[in-house]
Amino acid sequence: MTMTTTTTMTPYEYAAAHQERFVQELIDLLRIPSISTDPAFAPQVRQAADWLAADMRRIGLENVAVLPTGGHPVVYGDWLHAGDDAPTVLIYGHYDVQPAVLADGWLHDPFTPVIREQRLYARGACDDKGQVLAQLKAAEALLATGGSPVNLKYLIEGEEESSSENLPGFVLAQRERLRADVVLISDTRIESLEQPSLNYSLRGLVTLEITVTGPTRDLHSGFGGILHNPAQAVAEIVAKLHHPDGRVAVPGFYDAVRSLGAEERAALQAADLPPREWQHMMGDLPEWGEAGYLKIERIGTRPTLEINGLYGGYSGDGFKTVIPARAGAKISCRLVADQDPETIFAGVSAYLRQITPPTVRLDIRPLGHGRPVHTPTDHPAVQAAKRAYGRNWDKAPLFIPGGGSIPVVAEFQEKLNLPVVLMGFSLPDGGAHGPNESFHLEMYRKGVATVIAFMEELRAGMPA
Repeated sequence: MTMTTTTTMTPYEYAAAHQERFVQELIDLLRIPSISTDPAFAPQVRQAADWLAADMRRIGLENVAVLPTGGHPVVYGDWLHAGDDAPTVLIYGHYDVQPAVLADGWLHDPFTPVIREQRLYARGACDDKGQVLAQLKAAEALLATGGSPVNLKYLIEGEEESSSENLPGFVLAQRERLRADVVLISDTRIESLEQPSLNYSLRGLVTLEITVTGPTRDLHSGFGGILHNPAQAVAEIVAKLHHPDGRVAVPGFYDAVRSLGAEERAALQAADLPPREWQHMMGDLPEWGEAGYLKIERIGTRPTLEINGLYGGYSGDGFKTVIPARAGAKISCRLVADQDPETIFAGVSAYLRQITPPTVRLDIRPLGHGRPVHTPTDHPAVQAAKRAYGRNWDKAPLFIPGGGSIPVVAEFQEKLNLPVVLMGFSLPDGGAHGPNESFHLEMYRKGVATVIAFMEELRAGMPA
């Protein structure tokens, strides 16, 4: 049974009239520390899932369920009364968040939301609870004012921040339930308050850990000079992963990279990283990386290899004169269109073995991977999103390649054969994954209105 009601309001008027309540509901959700990477917070992750399920039922979604995945659950709900000739939209988001503690540099407890200067500060504010609720509040406004012009399915997961480990199997097992015409995701950002943008691609990801061992146990540093210190060996290995000009040194790393056409490169000029954002991130430091490419090209259209962590030996207070028995590094590669994660992992692994000195032992452990994704900008669903932004901003959105990764997006494209629309509302200085993460309340308001407009534009513009 549908709970849809009819009022004399438009969905936009309904959303505006209830905006204060929408903000309070987001605050309530942000208070829940749904940290998926720490098993100690499993009860709070489930609490957030139950909160979302209750809200879905309240606003009129049907078949709402908190479904097991083998890890943290997903929350599903749908509304399928727009008609057989209407498109079906699968809306994806995540309710889990990154760890956060006051000592990281927060100005207040990260799970005690605070509003300052039209921003709501809390862990998960923009990544991704604020954007998830923008999607759900748009559904509420539509269902409360006569119904949605398209069929709706919601899939909100609880493991995105821990690489969506169990979601691929869930998507494969639930293909029929998740059948749709397009996937809509709000887990990205726009250029600024004044300038919207649409990501048309996301980079893939390969992650691995190397462990270098030498002596059978930690040794007194008086033995230095007769053995290769594993910590030094790790430093020597990672120093050989890039050429001085910033290019990745792994043979064949760029073989499958798609070259951009002149028109696409010219379009990216308008979306390049502005000086103020560079200064906000880096201060007065000069840029680094492949010569001949805009910053936005290096972020979204070029692959990278990054050292995400180094460890080994003693790093506590005081000093300990020891040669560590083991040291290691965590490494990730961001991949672009046409690059294959398995091929890249094999190539990186072979090169690591090649450059490892024979005086130490090397172990390589894969930690996970995801494929790059791309939706053509002329796809009807992407064009519907462009028009939806245009109804809520004075400027048309820029098309920008995304530098990050959302693990499940490739699963939607490969297993469900669906185009993906990345409709983000976070600002560049939203601080996702860092201290003092925030979501601008104007972006929350415009996000709800833009999602409503997207559903209307999709119905008008998608082929039957």
